[in-house]
Amino acid sequence: MDKNTLRKHYRKLRTALSEAELESLSLRIANRLIELPIWDKTYFHLFLPMANKNEINTEYILSIIQGKDKEVIVPKVEATTLKHYLLLESTKLMVNHWGIPEPVDGIEIEPKKIEVVFVPLLAFDTTGHRIGYGKGMYDGFLANCSEDVIKIGLSFFEAADQFKEVFPSDIPLDYCITPHKTYKF
Repeated sequence: MDKNTLRKHYRKLRTALSEAELESLSLRIANRLIELPIWDKTYFHLFLPMANKNEINTEYILSIIQGKDKEVIVPKVEATTLKHYLLLESTKLMVNHWGIPEPVDGIEIEPKKIEVVFVPLLAFDTTGHRIGYGKGMYDGFLANCSEDVIKIGLSFFEAADQFKEVFPSDIPLDYCITPHKTYKF
């Protein structure tokens, strides 16, 4: 299947999940993260979910990161790129026109400082490549991070067969966490 067909397929699967299933699966994913060898790091980039797209509820992950006294950085869409801001108790969030909660302003953090990135996706394959929404914002962001940044995908569904369409600008994941399995690439 091509990327657009895969996007449609996985959007449909996500849409079919009930609110109770979304919460249960999101909690399982968060609990699996505790086992990863990432907790010696300090700067964690976390996307805030688009409720209208049935994305993983990352509030559970946010609680874990904050409970471990780590710094949380959240993205803000500016044109076709992402800017990154430290999430503080005083950070004001607003939902943008895509339904993404994002900071109004704050302390901007350079991508090179970020050590762990939780990456949103619609699907991923057995080699660690992901399919997002097709705008390339995360690939552009990850290309500006340090070489040793840890990239962790979060998915309700297991790995698909290896994608046929992989482009040079596609940056593979290091891990992907599902409710039932941790994939290491």
